[in-house]
Amino acid sequence: MDKQNFASYRQFYHNQLMDDCIPFWMKSDLLDKENGGYITSVDREGKSYNNDKSVWFQGRCLWTFSALCNRYGKKQEWLDAAELGTQFLNKYCIDTDGRMFFTVTKEGKPLRKRRYMYSESFYVVSMAEYAIATGDKEALKKAEDCFELMLRLFRNPESDPYKITPKGYSETRSDRASAVPMVLVSASQLLRRCDPEKAEYYTSVANEMVDAIINYHYKPELKCVLECVGPKGEFIDTPAGRTINPGHSIENSWFLMNQAIYTKNDDLLKKALNILDWSLELGWDKQFGGFIYFTDVQGRPCEQLEWDMKLWWVHNEVLIATLLAYGITKDKKYWDWFEKVHFYSFGHFADKEYGEWYGYLHRDGTVSHTQKGSMWKGPFHHPRCLMNCEMILSWLENGNEMGIIL
Repeated sequence: MDKQNFASYRQFYHNQLMDDCIPFWMKSDLLDKENGGYITSVDREGKSYNNDKSVWFQGRCLWTFSALCNRYGKKQEWLDAAELGTQFLNKYCIDTDGRMFFTVTKEGKPLRKRRYMYSESFYVVSMAEYAIATGDKEALKKAEDCFELMLRLFRNPESDPYKITPKGYSETRSDRASAVPMVLVSASQLLRRCDPEKAEYYTSVANEMVDAIINYHYKPELKCVLECVGPKGEFIDTPAGRTINPGHSIENSWFLMNQAIYTKNDDLLKKALNILDWSLELGWDKQFGGFIYFTDVQGRPCEQLEWDMKLWWVHNEVLIATLLAYGITKDKKYWDWFEKVHFYSFGHFADKEYGEWYGYLHRDGTVSHTQKGSMWKGPFHHPRCLMNCEMILSWLENGNEMGIIL
């Protein structure tokens, strides 16, 4: 592959980050300078239409601004934006039991608390990244303490009254969700980078979570990763048990590739690439292009009404995973996938008038929702994709081996 081609793509992703994505959010109503924190529910032009705050995105936005500082240098506007997030999170988003809320008002009053621990996972990665950007050792300690809480809940879910099951099943049908060890793999990898003195410990935890994914959810006989399985990995013959989320699986594949690179584990790398290959095949819409949101492993009807929609974050994860897979293997099929998804994504999600990406498309690629942010969408998957792709392309341009990505 021509180095100039890598350089051209690298510059494109850099420009998309610095001239399109981040400027949109900095000019939007995202930064709540009155109350602290972030308002992500903004319309096409960046104006707020809902001032309630997603706790997921208090962490996710804090991670993004901290990562920008760590990757590109400390700009005061990014540091100021990060400070809004860390103060708001610590002051308003943690309940008395150490668990986090799911949504709060713009002033920080609690609205909703949910059973799963994804708010905690984003708190961990954001506070750790912020600690590196600022040298705040207390922030790193908070991240690590919260991570230990997550580990305890994973290893002993009965200790949590909220029960971290996918859909809150009773004892009649116990289950486990792939997304839980998945976020713990990602969090442990980031903590390993942010606290190198504990690298061996965090590597052991990451390996434990990898084993949980592979032993329970990785199904070579079905050529997929199941989102929801029984306590011992049993197949559950219900719509939930048959559900495959190609975007989740593909995001998971590059987390596993990261771990395989770090531990020099060729068997894990092979399994990570299998997950990617299976998910690319299952998720790609051969009629209209782009990746569908859900599919059923047996080809039966999905219960999710949005199953055939095209979501921004799925395509962000595919771009990262295919590019990293190409960088590791030099197999041209992954480069071909990267280019195909690149042209689809920037051809359909990008808003050339107001900037950033739409989040939701109909199956045929037309825009479904014109807002740029919600309780679920904000500056995280897209800027992370742009940063990661630029990094991988830089390695390719310079002939370097693949390293651990953000």
